[in-house]
Amino acid sequence: MGRAILLVGLLLVAFGAQASLKVTVVPAKKAVRENIEAYIGTVDDDSRQALERQFRHIEEQATLAAQALGYYHTRNSLSIGGTDDAPVLQVRVELGEPVRLGQVSIEIMGPGQNTDAFLLPTAALLTPGAVLNHGRYEGVKSQINNRALRYGYFEGQYLKHELRVDLESNRADIDIQYDTGPRYRLGQVHFSETIFDPELLERMVPFEPGVPYDADLVGELNQDLLSSGYFNGVLVTAPVDKASGQDVPVQVEITERDPHSLGLGGGFSTDVGVRGKLSWDQHWVNPKGHSRGANMELSAPRQEITAFYQVPLDPPIDNNLRYFVGWQHEDIDDVETRSLAVGAELNTRLESGWQRTIGLRLQNEIFSLGDDSGTSTLLIPSLVLQRTQATGGVDPSRGYSVLMDVQGAKEGVLSTVDFARVMGQVKGLYTAFDNHRLFGRLALGAVATNDFSSIPPSLRFFAGGDQSIRGYDYQSLSPVDSTDETVGGRYLIASTAEYQYEFIDKWRAATFVDYGNAIDSLTDPLKTSVGVGVRWVSPIGPIRVDLARSLSDPDEGYKIHFSMGPEL
Repeated sequence: MGRAILLVGLLLVAFGAQASLKVTVVPAKKAVRENIEAYIGTVDDDSRQALERQFRHIEEQATLAAQALGYYHTRNSLSIGGTDDAPVLQVRVELGEPVRLGQVSIEIMGPGQNTDAFLLPTAALLTPGAVLNHGRYEGVKSQINNRALRYGYFEGQYLKHELRVDLESNRADIDIQYDTGPRYRLGQVHFSETIFDPELLERMVPFEPGVPYDADLVGELNQDLLSSGYFNGVLVTAPVDKASGQDVPVQVEITERDPHSLGLGGGFSTDVGVRGKLSWDQHWVNPKGHSRGANMELSAPRQEITAFYQVPLDPPIDNNLRYFVGWQHEDIDDVETRSLAVGAELNTRLESGWQRTIGLRLQNEIFSLGDDSGTSTLLIPSLVLQRTQATGGVDPSRGYSVLMDVQGAKEGVLSTVDFARVMGQVKGLYTAFDNHRLFGRLALGAVATNDFSSIPPSLRFFAGGDQSIRGYDYQSLSPVDSTDETVGGRYLIASTAEYQYEFIDKWRAATFVDYGNAIDSLTDPLKTSVGVGVRWVSPIGPIRVDLARSLSDPDEGYKIHFSMGPEL
């Protein structure tokens, strides 16, 4: 007990043995003041006499801090204010005229001269007439070194790097000469022992042996191997000390993941209520990297079971051929469907960054909606193009996503009806001043057919719900039949304009307007709803709670919507 009291006492004494620091710069320069405060640091003594003994050291630090930002003619005065119990060290710095840059010469020589590798954005800050800033000078040298290492100029060296300061003329000249030397190349890629075929691993390498060295290519290989789903450990290195001539070997240490994984999850949204999900994946079936899996999702209005078998193509990370089979039962309000589908999809990542999916599926659907029912069999070719660009991980700060889905069928070719269906969606997100966010969404769709009554509900359009027009129940907006029951529409228009304000870290308030409908004619009326909500950025993504009300149908009353997942 006594030792504990003594320890607390010592901590209190140590905590109290500090004086306050006040730095005044004339004329006021925030950057100089902050740099002086950083150089001086914490003032540990709490007595006037102890502070006075530090005056010389503190003055030297203030002078050096000002010189680092180009002010070599400072006049410093130090004093102690405050009380004996709470002294304040006061540092007043009169800056005088700054030293300005005169001649600036930055010359890159050797094979790397005039290449993109040695474009130096920071060099633009070192312009004649600008106030000398030692940090910017050092930053240019660091950038040259970093570029040389990234792009494989491992023999690069400075022939000259001089910063000459003439205090009489208040001028500083910079003279940098750097010889890049030859650019090394990436050599053969060597993988550690693994069960996978060498041919599959080679197709994952995003470069050919002999390409100019680029550290980003080494990092890309590391990321691609991790994202393949085959490995739980990847280490890619390119040791320069093992280079043969100017060819740097690439060494890859990999460990396979457990081939099987089982997932159990659940969730809730006001569209489908409570739902549970069970998934099984076999990440690799054989040394060629084939994979397979199955998913089951259960909720009160929807039950779904799907299975797939996937074959990697070239390159295998973003290109594959997937075979699938799926069964679904859905019963929402006036619409009930049972469908069975089997088919294949060819997934390709285009050089432009778009993900393209070409599909063909045979679908049988038994349905009833309103006072109508039927059975459809359709052989449906499809094309899906999508692209997402975002910054910020699970909670992007800005970005956009684009989706285009085209599909159709020809009567007589394993199909009971002719149709063509097109749907497109664009989403955009922008953050301004850190805590103001704007989100927008526009979805358009159309179905062309000679017999709309034979089109199954899964291919018609419905609106309303968490991801559509809030203020209305899920899929409650569409044309109705003679019994006033929803039957789906030929066209879809759905849009959102939303503003969010982050009032506490990870918490945002939102206000929004939704506008649209599922309709049979472009002259049919659209619905408008407004609302407010709260967003919480959880570790697994944003969770949204909204309170919305229709302006078009006030009798609908208020609707609470709960959903989660990425906005883009």
